[in-house]
Amino acid sequence: MTEASTESIEVLALDDAPGVGPPPESDAELWRAIAADGPEAHAAFTELFQRHAEAVWNYAYRLTASWAQADDLLSTAFLNAWRTRGRAVLTRDSARPWLFTVTARLARDERRTGARLAALRQRLSRTTPERDHADVVADGDFAERRLRRVVQAVDRLPRSEREIVRLCLLGEVSTADAARLIGIAEASVRARMSRARARLRVLIKEDSDD
Repeated sequence: MTEASTESIEVLALDDAPGVGPPPESDAELWRAIAADGPEAHAAFTELFQRHAEAVWNYAYRLTASWAQADDLLSTAFLNAWRTRGRAVLTRDSARPWLFTVTARLARDERRTGARLAALRQRLSRTTPERDHADVVADGDFAERRLRRVVQAVDRLPRSEREIVRLCLLGEVSTADAARLIGIAEASVRARMSRARARLRVLIKEDSDD
């Protein structure tokens, strides 16, 4: 009787021990769950993010030497993963090579954009008697000032609305995708977008009046 009881206790302890149980899903399995876009998609995406976010951020920082840019690249890389679900295909069991490839492409695009902006600013700083060039200078300067006002206004929104605006307005993510990504109802996304648009109109007008 004593030996049987001891054996039962040992089996129970083994079953309840930390780390014992089914093995975690592979990245490929998570990727398929995300692509299926079913009820498990959001949880699978969250798990994928938790697995690789730190590595992707470190990689982005090595590419840019900027904490802010690394943050932006991390967000954009995973946003890209969500938006291309069902279309992007993993060539390996791990999603990390794919995420690194996307991050590197995004960083390269940002560098090219920065170089083009620097060249544009240099051109705009030159004076010329040509009327068409003067129009380009005026239009470029106006567009840059307006974009700066919009970005500054977005930064002044409440956090919940700011996140929605960056996804849906600046990132062109659908309200349905934003709802899945954030984990709230699509109706809530639409309501926040409506409030954010109203606030933005006021904030941008105030900045213009100043």
